[in-house]
Amino acid sequence: MIPNVQLNDGTAIPQLGFGTFLVPPEQTAQTVGEALRLGYRHIDTAQGYANEEGVGRAIAESGIPRDEVYVTSKLDNGNHRPDDVRRSFDETLRKLGVERLDLFLIHWPVPMLYDGDYVSTWKAMAELVEGGRLTSVGVSNFEPAHLDRVVGETGVVPAVNQIEAHPYFPNDTARAASHAHGIAVEAWGPLGQGAVLDDPVITKIAEARSRANSQVILRWHIQRGDIVFPKSTHRERMAENLALFDFALSADEVAAIDGLSQGEAGRVGPHPDTFDLH
Repeated sequence: MIPNVQLNDGTAIPQLGFGTFLVPPEQTAQTVGEALRLGYRHIDTAQGYANEEGVGRAIAESGIPRDEVYVTSKLDNGNHRPDDVRRSFDETLRKLGVERLDLFLIHWPVPMLYDGDYVSTWKAMAELVEGGRLTSVGVSNFEPAHLDRVVGETGVVPAVNQIEAHPYFPNDTARAASHAHGIAVEAWGPLGQGAVLDDPVITKIAEARSRANSQVILRWHIQRGDIVFPKSTHRERMAENLALFDFALSADEVAAIDGLSQGEAGRVGPHPDTFDLH
């Protein structure tokens, strides 16, 4: 049974989900459909992934009631102006084939674009909740200063902050800033885009427990309290990633994985302060 994480707006999100980053659009419906059959009930997509239609088709064809599947999408960097927020959100609903979205995130703050005005973007996002077609609103890749600014200037606290986090780059500064505001943390790239999988520390723990290396890393995330949504196009790996709730890492094992941190040098993705892909 996948536990829920309570969000600051009174709603809840499954702690484990299925990611669709880099899942080709033509494979998305089949891949997400398989994930739903295996028991996933939380799907993470984005406007920039170009596969929202496939996600929607999989949900529709699954026969699972809409309120039993938690769906997240994210605002593309080219849609930050308030009018584009509203227009593209309508497009997202249409592509997903749903009347309501569970969670919508600003994908990147892109502070170097739009004269640095991501606050207007945030206000437009928050207004979508008031319209009744969006349940929760959040951000992604927001650094502490970004969080302080949107909360300070609007009074609206994001429900989640989806950030890069894995054993080589636990991103503790952004995590602590999120928690200080009461914001839940979602970890993207939880396996370090594969970089962490063959680490000797992970391998030793996995062998001792007769578990896959990926399960050990994902369990570390779960015990940190973060929300994770690993991606795979292989059924066996999808099933493996679901099997995280029948074991727990010891305090010593958690500490050993904590010790793998490389600080900023461990970051795999771009830095949110400078990333400005439009």
